[in-house]
Parts: sequence; C-alpha cells; structure tokens
Amino acid sequence: MYWCKRFPLFLLLALVSCEGPPRHNVRDIFRFNAHSGIASLDPAFARDQYSIWACNALYNGLIQMDRNLKLQPAIATRWEIEDSNRRYTFYLRKKVLFHKNACFGRDSTRAVRAQDFVYSFERLRSAELAAPGAWVFKNVEGFTAISDTVLEIRLKEAFPPFLGILSMKYCSVIPEEAVTFYGDDFRENPVGTGPFYKKLWVPNEKLVLRKHKAYWEQDEEGNKLPYLEAVAISFIPDKQSAFMEFVKGKLDLVSGIDPSYKDELLTFEGNLQPKYSHRFAVYRQPYLNTEYLGFLTDSSLAAAKESPIRLRKVRQAINYGFDRVKMLKYLRNSIGTPALSGMIPKGLDAYAPGRVPGYSYKPEKTAKLLAEAGFPKGQGLPEIELQTNAGYLDLCEYIQAELLKSGIRLKVEVTPPSTLRQSIATGKVAFFRASWIGDYPDGENYLSLFHSENKAPNGPNYTQFSHTRFDQWYEQATLVKSDSIRIRLYRKMDSLVMAESAVVPLYYDQVLRFYPKHVHGLEGNAMNMLDLKKVWKEEK
Repeated sequence: MYWCKRFPLFLLLALVSCEGPPRHNVRDIFRFNAHSGIASLDPAFARDQYSIWACNALYNGLIQMDRNLKLQPAIATRWEIEDSNRRYTFYLRKKVLFHKNACFGRDSTRAVRAQDFVYSFERLRSAELAAPGAWVFKNVEGFTAISDTVLEIRLKEAFPPFLGILSMKYCSVIPEEAVTFYGDDFRENPVGTGPFYKKLWVPNEKLVLRKHKAYWEQDEEGNKLPYLEAVAISFIPDKQSAFMEFVKGKLDLVSGIDPSYKDELLTFEGNLQPKYSHRFAVYRQPYLNTEYLGFLTDSSLAAAKESPIRLRKVRQAINYGFDRVKMLKYLRNSIGTPALSGMIPKGLDAYAPGRVPGYSYKPEKTAKLLAEAGFPKGQGLPEIELQTNAGYLDLCEYIQAELLKSGIRLKVEVTPPSTLRQSIATGKVAFFRASWIGDYPDGENYLSLFHSENKAPNGPNYTQFSHTRFDQWYEQATLVKSDSIRIRLYRKMDSLVMAESAVVPLYYDQVLRFYPKHVHGLEGNAMNMLDLKKVWKEEK
C-alpha cells in the first residue's frame, strides 16, 4: 500500500523531468555540419543558409519571426506605423548588451542604442561595402535615432512586407567600434547581441560558439536563454560522410535530404526507415521554396523566337504532361508538396490550392492542347531544350520521359550552376530549371518574379514576363492596408501567371530535420531558420 500511495508522485516527477527544459546550468554542446562552409560572419553578407544560421546565433535585429512566421518583438519591444504606412517608429529595450569584446576596451561591453541601428543600416546599404543585402533598404528614405531608445525609419513609398524584411539577418545590429577596431577582419570577429558569441573559428575546419551569459531573452517561465553552453559547427564537404557522423552520434542534426542517403534514411512515403525510428526524430514543416521550370516568354528575344515554347498552348501542354505526385514520391521520398497550384508556396497565407488553378497530370489535355497548337500527337513539334544543373538531373529526366509519351521531345542539357544562372539572367535560355526561396514571408516576394519592372538582369523576372493587368494588380497591392484585400490580389496575380503558363511549378519544398531523440526544443519556421536558444539535451 505504501508503494501505491507514492507511485503518482513518482510518475509526476518523471513526467516533469522529461517534458520540461532543464532547470540547472546546462553544459551541453549542440553539433551540426555546414557542408558548403561559411565565408563570413558579418550579417551584411548572410545570404546562404549556413551563414544565416550562424548569424542568427550571433546577432539580433529589431524584430524576429516565430515558428508560425508571425512577427515578434526582439530588441524593439513595440512599433508604430504612421504617415500612410511610410513612417515606422521602433521603441527599443534598455540594457541589451553587446558581446564582451576588445573593441570596447579590455573585457568590456555596452548597451545597444538606436544610433547603432542607424549605423548598421547605413553601413548595409553603402556602396562602399557592396553587401548582397543592400537591396533591403532601397525603398528607405532615411533612418533617425530620436533618442537612445527610439528609432525612426522613413520609406519613400508604402510597402506592406517591410516589417518582414526587417526580420532578415541582414538587418542585425552591430557596434561601430567593432568595425573600426577589426576593419576588414570583422567578418572573422563578429560582435553582436545574440545568444552565442564566437569563441573559435578555423576556416574550413570548425566554428565554435559559446553561450552569451548576459543575453537578454528569457523563456516563458523566466529562465535565462540560451540553455546550451556551446554550438560546434564542422565543415565536412561530403554529405554522405557527414551523415555517417550523424549515425555514429557525433552530430546532432541533419538538415534536408541528399540522394546519397535518402533511401537509407526514408521510405518512399517519407517515413523513417524502421532501423532508425527508435533513435531519431523528424521535424517537418513547409519551406518557402518553390521549385519550378521557367519559360522565356518574350518571343522577341533570340532564345525564344524560334522555340515552340513561345506558344502558350505548348507551355500549357507541358504543364499537364507529367505526374507531380508520382515524381515527388519516388524521386524525393515524398519530401514536399506537389505544386498543383501557383507559384506562391504552402506556408504563406496567400497559398490557395483550388482557388489558384494550377496544373495536375492530365495527358488528355496535353493531347488536346498540342493539336490546337498545330502539333497533333507532337507531330512537327521541334525538340525543346531544357537546361538544368546536375543536382536536378533526375527530376528533369523524369519529366523528359513522361512528356515523350505525349509526343513532346525534350533535350536535357546539364550546365554548371554559375553558368546557368548567368544564361538565365541574360535571357539566353528558353526553358530552364530554377527555384525561388522566399527572402521574406509574403506572397509579393514570389509575384515580384513576374512584375515587368523586375525583368532580368535588373531584377528577378527571369521569364521576362510582361502583362499590363498583372502590373496593375501588383502596384495596387503595395498600396493596400488590408491584409485580406492584398491576399485576394496576390491570388488573382498568381492565377493569371498560371493561365499564361509562364512557369511549370514542380513542388513546394519542406523543412526536414533529423535529430537524436534526446535533443529537445529544436524549432524553426518556414524560412528554414535554425533557432537554438531553447535547445537542450536530456541524459542518455
């Protein structure tokens, strides 16, 4: 009877100890691999995934995004938007400290001031720095520090997604003292306010970040963040080798999936293979990345002038001519969502399957459209060249084989990524594979690919798409205050792009992370951000 009376308390204590974060000083180290390396720890140059992840650990900005892509306070506790959505006023936290660093004097630091944001933002957009993130402030008229804790940003024109842009790592705050002290070497000697600071960096070998003990954020119960003592990043270039290190327990994360081990790790249905299901957990959510094939729609350009893709019905026939569901299952182990709607991906409010008519596998429609275009069963239809890089050859060859059943002959050409990007940007390729990863979580970012003022090489409109009605809706959407009205305009624009068949959407990607089951608190969002502030490990 004594044991029975004590059992509920024992069970309760066990549940509490397993479910909640640690209540002691955690000494754990979280380890992951950045196979493509990290070139700089300067947030102005945080343009690739691993640089962004590292900078997210090292720096803060005015605002941040949670796992649902909702804006949350960061160094700014609140903000006001006035003057027809062109003046933003941010109110900053007091006593947010930069990492201790020699740039402030021996083992010293100081609090962030509004002037630090003015400096950081002006530096970012300066022609002298030539940072890839300079574009984020092209619509900004000016920055003003009203006081130490009040910052004003004035826009030239209203732009509803601006707050989302400010959550990008490009917009992190840095101290002028650090840039003055380190000069060009600031890229190797970052000084921020983030949950971790740089302890050691050996390029192409390892990067070690240590806990920032004076970090300003706390969890919901008032515990100081971060929980981890350190983050260790390796730079093993071979993904298969890195996967083996993960299996051996020497890494705590595998992000995404690579052909070299996808079948080893996942079933065709996307589930963990039984031999790993007891050891590892999987984190999934939509990823704001649309993979697609693009058509050069401007028939006045030499590359498109003689190609049958200049005909809308041929482009539509290609869209209907292959099974995206089967492609995703057998070539990507069901990672992602078949793109049966428009360009705006799953994960954004404007994503609307059914309300934005897309393309599914309908070979009878392919046959009908080819006949209407003057090529019954593909007779007389010239061979169409599709350019891709080696990483997507399997997808393109699958589409090639499927379209051949309807009489559409594709010639798949493999081109080095840098060469392909240059050819696409200069309008020298009529049909190409591409992808668009969202810079900020708003449907406008995907629709900017079709605005006539953004025609490449001056912008991301690589298809050279131009439509008067689309441009009118696009410009109208930038002036609308109501989110619901703007989303309706986004869907109308997306539907028009699909009707004109400017692209062939393939799939909407998915954030996919594998980690040991003793790791907890590993979260992200549809921007594929890695947030390690609340990660902790239970004893194995």
